[in-house]
Amino acid sequence: MTLDEIKAAVDAGQTVHWANTGYVVHKDRLGQYLITYVPNGSCIGLTDRGGHRLNGKEAEFFIARLEDGAENPGSQSRPVGQGRGVAPGGAGAFPLGRQL
Repeated sequence: MTLDEIKAAVDAGQTVHWANTGYVVHKDRLGQYLITYVPNGSCIGLTDRGGHRLNGKEAEFFIARLEDGAENPGSQSRPVGQGRGVAPGGAGAFPLGRQL
């Protein structure tokens, strides 16, 4: 999604996620667009300080499907083909220092 598409979707009341459904894009009372990690409330701006470059890749933003909604706000689902942390062949990837 482009920056304009993300803003339009948020303004229209749609739930926009970044990377997975744990991250939600919203507009605060000051009119700033933010990305919040729902499980701990941490947030960053949607863009750089200049307001032009996304803090994330366009392909990583998506609108919630019905099953991604309020029933499971912290789930880690992503659109098909956009998973993270999976090595080729489906083997789980481990952070450095924890590899077996």
